[in-house]
Amino acid sequence: MEIYEQKLGIKMWAEADRPREKLMLNGRRQLTDAELVAILIGSGNRTETAVDLSKRMLTAYQNDLDAFGKASIKELAKFKGIGEAKAIAIVAALELGRRRKETARQEVVKVGSSRDAFQHLHADFADLNHEEFWMLLLNRANHVKSKHLVSKGGQSGTVADPKIIFKTALEHQAAYIILAHNHPSGNLKPSAEDIKLTKKLVEAGKLLDLLVVDHLILTDHSYYSFCDEGLI
Repeated sequence: MEIYEQKLGIKMWAEADRPREKLMLNGRRQLTDAELVAILIGSGNRTETAVDLSKRMLTAYQNDLDAFGKASIKELAKFKGIGEAKAIAIVAALELGRRRKETARQEVVKVGSSRDAFQHLHADFADLNHEEFWMLLLNRANHVKSKHLVSKGGQSGTVADPKIIFKTALEHQAAYIILAHNHPSGNLKPSAEDIKLTKKLVEAGKLLDLLVVDHLILTDHSYYSFCDEGLI
């Protein structure tokens, strides 16, 4: 009969197998990634339960939560059964997870190496599919005073205005500047434009007694330091 060919909805499952009830009974760590996503979306479609739909979505991203976290609302909404509202819920939840990780991470108060700077800036570049240019401002004791977004660009580049960089540094009475931008391509090698801009900013900083002590190029999991490589 047709009824036996239809998939059982989650409400027809044993209570211990339903994602919400399973979380209540056993705790959140006992749920699979698909079950957690299923709780976010609430329901599936005519042919899939929320869990089956979640599995299909995760499979499309090779079950890589890092890649899944970079998906846009438009991309997620292409899955049958995922409208804009459900896609927004998924993106919002994954962003909260990213922010929690940043908050839980021990804050770097003093920057004594390129690794310290990378750890302080890494979360700001996480999951970006476009280039951004940031600056980290330090006092004379190498303590972090503040960090600032200088510019946003496309996948292949962004423009960093020296006037904005030094105006911001002067306003915050910084002693040292660490520059940083990302390469969404994953290539850590600095471009000719990167090297030219860095040299220009280093020389300008000397005139203003605002020393540019490093420039980092970041990818999702690593970085390149102009200082470490002897380019500053």
